[in-house]
Amino acid sequence: MHDLMTQATTADVRARGSAVAVLPIGSFEQHGDHLPLITDTVIASLLARRIADDYGLFLLPPLTISCSHEHAAMPGTVSISATTLYALVNDVWRSLEASGVPGLIIVNGHGGNYVLGNAVQELNVAGARVALFPAPEDRRQARVDACLESSSDDDMHGGEFEVSLLLHGAPHLVGSGIADSDHSAPSRPHLLTLGMAGYTNNGIIGRPSLATAAKGKALLDSLSDAARAHLALFPPPSTAASPGDSGAQEADGLPADE
Repeated sequence: MHDLMTQATTADVRARGSAVAVLPIGSFEQHGDHLPLITDTVIASLLARRIADDYGLFLLPPLTISCSHEHAAMPGTVSISATTLYALVNDVWRSLEASGVPGLIIVNGHGGNYVLGNAVQELNVAGARVALFPAPEDRRQARVDACLESSSDDDMHGGEFEVSLLLHGAPHLVGSGIADSDHSAPSRPHLLTLGMAGYTNNGIIGRPSLATAAKGKALLDSLSDAARAHLALFPPPSTAASPGDSGAQEADGLPADE
């Protein structure tokens, strides 16, 4: 994880001068016997690092424990309350705004963080300032772009999508037994009542056996490209860095098409 955590100094942040920060939010929850508890945090950090690098944004360290109550029946899972996560996000944004960084992209790596949608809607009442990323549409398009074989209904947790990203960005975290962990439960009508334990014995709902590093790279490429539309909704800064370039760009604050 050390290579995904920001190591920027005050001088680095001052030189970059970005008006938009990126906050990865993961979780500390079971992902079966062959994936680490930090899986969602690693994935959120991979994506946050990528879009921060591509668009010259201010990368923040991840929030590593969130709302994983649906996984509570399985060993290792630790959660905070929805009210605590809500308060953390609000506090982070207000601190950023006070320091001259009014824009925030929240990269959410855990689907159970429902409260983030409410927090973002409230913060945007006075104007576009916070984005929750990736949106469901972004994830669906990424699946198409990466030629994933499973659907989002089939591939909910620890499956082709997540394992592909890990194989690309952190392959050392993928256990050797994950390819034998496929589990199907496409219909989960009582998930909020029964939790994950009501639909899976091994902690996985999906097909990790289909995952490849190439799919993970394609997912990351697609999702980074999708971030452009979210950034375009923020009020334009006077200058911004383009991907791989510290020079000033046009006032829209976005890099030229590749």
